[in-house]
This record gives sequence, structure tokens and C-alpha cells, in this order.
Amino acid sequence: MAATAASGLQMATARPCISSSRRMVKAGAAILGANSKGASWAKLASGSHISNIQPFKRTLMSSSVKLNKVVTKAMSEANESKPVSGLPIDLRGKRAFIAGVADDNGYGWAIAKSLAAAGAEILVGTWVPALNIFETSLRRGKFDESRVLPDGSLMEITKVYPLDAVFDNLEDVPEDVKANKRYAGSSKWTVQEVAESVKQDYGSIDILVHSLANGPEVTKPLLETSRKGYLAAISASSYSYVSLLKHFLPLMNPGGSSISLTYIASERIIPGYGGGMSSAKAALESDTRVLAFEAGRKNRIRVNTISAGPLRSRAAKAIGFIDTMIEYSLANAPLQKELSADEVGNAAAFLASPLASAVTGTVMYVDNGLNVMGVGVDSPIFKDLNIPTDKHQG
Repeated sequence: MAATAASGLQMATARPCISSSRRMVKAGAAILGANSKGASWAKLASGSHISNIQPFKRTLMSSSVKLNKVVTKAMSEANESKPVSGLPIDLRGKRAFIAGVADDNGYGWAIAKSLAAAGAEILVGTWVPALNIFETSLRRGKFDESRVLPDGSLMEITKVYPLDAVFDNLEDVPEDVKANKRYAGSSKWTVQEVAESVKQDYGSIDILVHSLANGPEVTKPLLETSRKGYLAAISASSYSYVSLLKHFLPLMNPGGSSISLTYIASERIIPGYGGGMSSAKAALESDTRVLAFEAGRKNRIRVNTISAGPLRSRAAKAIGFIDTMIEYSLANAPLQKELSADEVGNAAAFLASPLASAVTGTVMYVDNGLNVMGVGVDSPIFKDLNIPTDKHQG
């Protein structure tokens, strides 16, 4: 664990200083510790796995509104012997395994960074075909800007494990996958094998994060989704979490925390989020409740999931209309600002901390409140109503 890890996460608020031309913010919503030099976190963002822009093509009234991105800012406490004012999130001495980190701008990376800022040791599991490029980029310093922690040091990833969470053990792996050149040179990458490797290397963990999903037919409406595509989405996006917790639970210290990521399509209709992915997220949320009971009774482990709003990531940009979904959120959410991955990471840090010691089996919405809306207030039918807007916008 890096000796320079932040001593704890202390929540505070600050009014953003807006530069309307660049939509940047100088102040953030969370501060780590006090009495030391702070640094703005690198821009992190992730997507919401939505595809097919056609159902959402329409003129958004929000296009004329200037809205601002909230960036998390942090400072670390250099003197560990000095008491920290406020209510700290202190994860020093804790070890986290984050499954699903393959670049520096997704949910998994943001969560890893927030946990590291609070003092946790970071282990990650990376999809086998992406492992080489991820490790190479990490080694060559391509992620160094994104690794900067509040005290100016770089987030340390203690170890990167190859992982394909679709397979529980080696016997489940088809011969064509074993022979695939993208898996050549890697071994012990099934869920059971990774858990065994982590146990052998470190003995135990305190925090387990599931930050992965895949729907091979996500662009297809549900009525056009094949059985194979539907089951593949369920396997990769929801059962993979059951499998991870099943195999890692014996390694987890009592009082630990397990966190996954879900999406509002589990309970609302999002046209374009197809291929069984909405069903997979609904299953994930249902499993969260059942796992909270079972893991809580068995090993005093808390199990929660974060329902995050639309965020930009390389994956989301590749899918298509993430910008449109972000504009929709900006126009209709109670908080008219762009969601940052840092905010998702900080929510995860809270759930992983003793501050959430009585919180389990929940879906935590981190979406600027979009989930509470029953209608899109940017619709022309509301044009004659006096809909309030954020007065703090530039």
C-alpha cells in the first residue's frame, strides 16, 4: 500500500467557480482532510451502456442552457497524528479488489481512485483480452495524469490480475476460448482461480467491487434479441457478480463491503438499451437484496449497488448517443449539472466505509436525481409552465 495514501475522505461542499467557455469547475463536492496542498482530480467519466440514438432524436430545450461539470477536488492530510476535523472516510489498512478496470476513464477506475484516496490498497481484475494494453499503458505512464492523488502522489495499483468473469472455473472454458490468441500468455483468469490467487498473495480483502457488464446484442430491441444474446447479457452482467461474491466471500474480513454498478433501465424503459441488458440490471438489483441477506448473515458483509446516471466513457462513445443522454439528464434532472465519475467513486468510498456500517441491500442513485422524475420537463408540452432552472449556472 502506498505510504502517501490520503488519511481519509472528508465530505464538504463548495460553490463552483464557472468558466462558461470551457465548462470547467474549480471547486468540488468532496475534500480529503485539511491543511495541505490540494489538486483537482483528472476528468473521469464513464458511460451508461446505451445504444441506438433513434428513439431519442428530438430537439432538446437544454441545448441553449449553459451547464457545468462538477469535478471532485481533494486534499490529503500529511500529518497522520493530527486529528482530522469533520467526519472522515478512512480506509487505511483496507484492501480492495475491483473487477472490471481496463482503462483510466471508466467507473471502475474512478472507484479505485476514490478508495485509494481514502487510504485503501488497490488490486484490480482486468478482462484478459484488454490486459496487455492496460498493463503496458500503466507501465509507460499513459495513465499518470489520471493517477494523481490529492497529495500529488500517484495512485498505486498493487497488482493487476487477468480476469474473465464469464467463467467460474477452468472446466467452464470452451476449447475455442482456451485456444484464442487473445488469451495466450495468461493463466488463472477464471473467477475461482483469481480468488485463489488473491488469497495466496494477500490472504484477505475488505472491499469487493463489480464494475463490468456486457450485452453482445445491446443494440437490438428485446423482441429481436436471441436466447443466446439474452443469456450472455445475464451471465456477464449479473451472474458474474454472484460468482465473484461467492468465491471472494471466504476471503473477505467481517464488516467488509461489496459494491456493484447498475442502471435505471432496470426499472424504467430506456429504448436502445436492449439485448437483455435491462433484464440483467434488474436481476443484479434483485440479487443485491438476496446477497445482502446471505452474505450479511454468513460473514457480516454489506452488499449494495450504485445506480449511476449517464457518463462519458470510451465504451459509451463507441456505442453512439451518450451525449444526447447527458443532455437529456442536464435538461430534466433536479440537479442541472453533468455527472462526473468522481461522484460515483466517492459514493462507493462511502459505501465501503464504516460510515455506511448499517447500509446494505440498497440501490444508491448517483444520477443528479434523474431517477425521481416522472416526465421530461424539456418536452414542448410544458413550454407554458414556469419550470425552475438552476440559478447558479453561468
